[in-house]
Amino acid sequence: MPTRPILDWYAEHQRDLPWRTPDATPWSILVSEIMLQQTPVVRVLPVWEEWMRRWPAPEALAKEPSGEAVRAWGRLGYPRRALRLHACATAIVAEHGGEVPDDHAELLALPGIGAYTAAAVASFAFRQRHAVLDTNVRRVLARMRSGEEYPPKAQTVAELRLAESLLPDDAPTAATWAVAVMELGALICTARAPRCADCPVISQCRWYLDGKPAYDGPARKGQSYAGTDRQCRGRLLAVLRDAPGPVEKPVLDVVWADSVQRERALDTLIADGLVDPLDDGRYALPR
Repeated sequence: MPTRPILDWYAEHQRDLPWRTPDATPWSILVSEIMLQQTPVVRVLPVWEEWMRRWPAPEALAKEPSGEAVRAWGRLGYPRRALRLHACATAIVAEHGGEVPDDHAELLALPGIGAYTAAAVASFAFRQRHAVLDTNVRRVLARMRSGEEYPPKAQTVAELRLAESLLPDDAPTAATWAVAVMELGALICTARAPRCADCPVISQCRWYLDGKPAYDGPARKGQSYAGTDRQCRGRLLAVLRDAPGPVEKPVLDVVWADSVQRERALDTLIADGLVDPLDDGRYALPR
C-alpha cells in the first residue's frame, strides 16, 4: 500500500480535532482514545472538552471520587470506561509521578488500557512507531490488501503483521501514517457508504478493482438498544447522575416498568462498580 498518497490526503483533509493539536497533552489524548471507543466524534467532543476543563491532568481526576467520573461521563454509553479512566489516573499518579508514561509496556500495564489504546497513545502522544488497529484501519486494510468488504470479527495476527509491515521506518512519519489511515477509514472508506471516488489510493484497492464484492461471511448484526438491559441500565444511571445525592429505591423503580429486568440491570450496575447500595437502602454513585 503506498503511503505518500494517504499522507498527502490526510495533510489536506484531516479534521480539526482538539486532541490532535500540537499542544495536546498525552493525558488529553489518552482520554480522547478511551472516549472514542464505540462512540462517534460528535458525541465525544463536548464531553471531552468538559473533562479537560475540569480534569486537565491525571492528578485532578484521581483526587475526585470515581462516581464523579461516572457523573461527568454523561450519556456517552459504556460507562465502565469512566471507571477505567479514573483507575488509570490513580495509577498514573501513584506509579508515574502524575505523568502519562511514554513507554509502550508501561502504558499497556495501566488499568483499562488494552493493546489498541497503548499503541494509539504511544503513537499520537509520543510520536512512536506502532501499528494502531482500530475498526476503521482494519476495514481499510481488508479492502486494500485482502479484497474483503469487512475485516474478520476478531483481530488476527495476520492483520497486525500486515499493519506493522506497512509502517514507515521513520517513527514520527509512522505515527502520522497511523492516524491518516484511521482518518481515511472514518471519512472515505466507511462501513456502509464508502466514497471510493474520493479515495487517494483507489487504483491500488483490491476490493474496488475486483468490483467491490459483497461481504459473504456471517451476518453482521447491528446493535439493538431499545428495550434492552443496556437501555434500562442507562436510565437507572441517569437518575443517579442527575441527583445531588443518594436516591431512594422508589425513585429508581419508576424509570422502568419491567421489575424483573430493572432489578437485573441494577444488580449488574452494582456488580460493575457503577452504583453503590448504601446501608440505609438508598443508592448512589461510587464514592
